[in-house]
Amino acid sequence: MKITLNGQEKEYNIDLTLEALLNDLGYVDKKIAVEVNEEIIPRSQIGNTLVVDGDRIELIIAVGGG
Repeated sequence: MKITLNGQEKEYNIDLTLEALLNDLGYVDKKIAVEVNEEIIPRSQIGNTLVVDGDRIELIIAVGGG
């Protein structure tokens, strides 16, 4: 399956949930917003949302500072 992740094409040979994708990318414990095909996915739905071929996924990572 091919997806576009933050503007870059990626290919996966297995079925994934958004949670599994975030784990694979190392973002599991980060403050992050996820958008799939221009729709914000609530944090409560990340574990139940399947990634499908052609999805356009944007990850927005919160950074702190002062």
